[in-house]
Amino acid sequence: MNKSLTILIGFIHDFAAGFWAATVFAVYWLSRVQLSNPELASVLRPLVIDFFYFGLASVVIVMLTGMGRTFTYIENYYGKDAEKMRKKMLTIKHILLFGIFGSGTYWQYTMAFN
Repeated sequence: MNKSLTILIGFIHDFAAGFWAATVFAVYWLSRVQLSNPELASVLRPLVIDFFYFGLASVVIVMLTGMGRTFTYIENYYGKDAEKMRKKMLTIKHILLFGIFGSGTYWQYTMAFN
């Protein structure tokens, strides 16, 4: 059961991250359409705001499932030295991704609520 749960949590985590990226693109694209076609702004603005909130919800899911991945992590799978390097690289990756998610969500916010 633990392995199945680990796989499911990992899938949801990755899917939500991809969904977030799609919402960033959707907000950007719809904002560009609004700028080039002001007559559509009243119709597209609520859609842009919805995509922003979908993106925010996906960030929450990414964080929650990321915590779930922490608790289902199997220690020393690759050996002691490799695991030490893997943990270091995962820490660096997550610091970088936290910055990307934060700045991307802020960018979405500025486009949705300008």
